[in-house]
Amino acid sequence: MAEEEAKLETPVVEEQAVETEEKFAKSGKKSKKHIEEVKAEEERQERKATRAAEEKAAAEKPKGAKPVTRPKIERRGKAYQEKAKLVEKGKLYSLKDAIELAIKTNPSKFDASLEAHVRLGVDPRQADQNIRTTIVLPNGNGKTVRVAVFAPLDLCKAAKAAGADIAEDEEFLKQLEKGVIDFDVLISTPAYMPKLGKFARLLGPKGLMPNPKAGTVTMDVEKAVKESKAGKVEYRVDKQSIVHIGFGKASFGTDKLLENANVFFESLKAQKPASLKGTYVKSVFITTTMGPSISVENLYN
Repeated sequence: MAEEEAKLETPVVEEQAVETEEKFAKSGKKSKKHIEEVKAEEERQERKATRAAEEKAAAEKPKGAKPVTRPKIERRGKAYQEKAKLVEKGKLYSLKDAIELAIKTNPSKFDASLEAHVRLGVDPRQADQNIRTTIVLPNGNGKTVRVAVFAPLDLCKAAKAAGADIAEDEEFLKQLEKGVIDFDVLISTPAYMPKLGKFARLLGPKGLMPNPKAGTVTMDVEKAVKESKAGKVEYRVDKQSIVHIGFGKASFGTDKLLENANVFFESLKAQKPASLKGTYVKSVFITTTMGPSISVENLYN
């Protein structure tokens, strides 16, 4: 009986399936494919509307309070904060007073360098306003300078006698090819400069490429070595029209530092471009390596 009932039910199911299939046309708006496409489009539009509503609700939602950023002074160390209290805000100090205060506000335990940062009214993009020169600090800058000389052998002997740490000919190029740089100043003769051309990418970014303006391209290598060892430093204006220079160590004392600083500012004054019509020196700050900045009164009034 069960088998007979199953045989009777099978044709009925098949007939229903045929009836369902016959509901769709072969083509046109009533075709199965078109109906499925319409349904999919409706679902897509519904999802789009939901997403738009969520974005609108998020935009209208009031934003939370912005995180409070602590003042810069509070993000410094305790030693710095204590020293910074000694600097009177808004006050312009004389050069001597600024140097004395910089020594007093040095928060570091090591013998810090004193630095001058001078904002100029020049445009470094103009050749005649791109300030770059060297000076010999009367009391040195407190740093041990390693001097290398790349020149003919006869000049290398004179350079060695003058105190050069490295004075070589072709052997020097072999060291550069290996990327070995163990010097702070490089002096070369004009004839040897083309040989250094291929090392411009190595030396240039480090400020070690010899330059006539810096006095490091010369035939008198003996004099150049002595000046470098005695405290000859180079300064130049950067892209932001600022000159940075270290002019001694805190251990020098006020008098020696003031003497060095005066030599620098006299040199800077002499570098004023003739084409400059506006203000030459806009601001001057004195500081130690890790200490607070001290504003200095205009030295050219």
